[in-house]
Amino acid sequence: MKRNYYIVALIFLTFFVISFITNILGALNPDVIISFNLSLTLSAFLPFAFFIAYGVMSIPAGMLVEKFKEKSIMVLSFVVAFAGALLFSLYPHYLVFIISLFLMGTGMAMLQVAINPLLRVSGGEEHFAFNSVMAQLIFGGASFLAPMFLTYLITNLNDKTGANAVKNIFSGVVPSNLSWTSLYWIFALISLLMVVVISFSKFPTVERKEDEKAGTWETHKTLFKQKTVILYFIGIFAYVGTEQGVSYWMSKFLYTYHNYDPQTVGASTVGWFWGMMSVGCLIGLALLKLFDSRRILLGAVIAASLFLSIALFGSGETALYAFPLVGFSLSVMWSIVFSLALNSVESHHGSFAGILCTAIIGGAIIQIVIGWLGDLFGLRTGMFFIYLTLGYLFSIGIWAKPIITNETISLKKSKKEIK
Repeated sequence: MKRNYYIVALIFLTFFVISFITNILGALNPDVIISFNLSLTLSAFLPFAFFIAYGVMSIPAGMLVEKFKEKSIMVLSFVVAFAGALLFSLYPHYLVFIISLFLMGTGMAMLQVAINPLLRVSGGEEHFAFNSVMAQLIFGGASFLAPMFLTYLITNLNDKTGANAVKNIFSGVVPSNLSWTSLYWIFALISLLMVVVISFSKFPTVERKEDEKAGTWETHKTLFKQKTVILYFIGIFAYVGTEQGVSYWMSKFLYTYHNYDPQTVGASTVGWFWGMMSVGCLIGLALLKLFDSRRILLGAVIAASLFLSIALFGSGETALYAFPLVGFSLSVMWSIVFSLALNSVESHHGSFAGILCTAIIGGAIIQIVIGWLGDLFGLRTGMFFIYLTLGYLFSIGIWAKPIITNETISLKKSKKEIK
């Protein structure tokens, strides 16, 4: 099949938008707490509302895509995201924000399910691995840029020296004490534009491979009876909880313990966290050609634990570097745990993938735990919980026994072939 460069570009743009919307909450966290006078627990319900949508929608979305096809589901996804963003933009209140984030999370969950098989078909199967890596880099790039864009909006809206373009656009619709909510007007506009672009785009027909099909509810129930499935479900749960546990709370931590401005330094550090994850992905690709993925996972967990400790117990200046290095260490974990999981079962890979995506609710539930512990004992102590999730990820590197291991380059073999 001929490659469809336009659809590939559209999918890359979709990855950018998903990331731009998904990973901004950490940079917003301190402002939200101050604006709505929230405890850490109440603050944690915001990412909970967003990521719980993945638990609700991941499996049903797979079934919907098979029935109504990718284009219809992508349009519906952005309509739902638009509704969520517009709702909060018009009524910027805490409870409305909860509903808004659930709607936006629902849209993002549906998109994640729809676009991967579409990328395989549009970009060509032989280029799927390369395109997938490119998509992840674009995803990371958006997460890096989003906090900087937030800083730009807030700085211009709070500028007391006079009028500027940002003020002229948002002054009539954004409350002066809630300048950060301007970002949700941007999200609403982006979602609406994506609805228009996708509606007028011609999509290829996607014939899903057997291991990409969602399967029936009975198939999912059968899988959930397997110990291996449960163990890897907990693994993805632990990974997303770890990733979001660091990214969501770091700006608040830097403000609480080191008095760094969340709108500038905090937002920038969150951006660098995601930026270093992208760098780590590239290095991880090379390492996976040289070493067993389980060994890389063990090393990555040790490095993440070390950098997290430095961030939590070191000086403020040290923490500014250590938190992004935690992101660098986490970068390879998602792909390794996901691939180990799929390579540990012989059939129903599409259904299993849906179950693993459902485990993204770890990003919801673990935030509640950290926030609750933070209210009781302080945020630093609350973030100790991340050591438990890292410990579980470390255990995967020990007990994982995949049917197929990642292919590595044998240096000894290569030398013989050269001779």
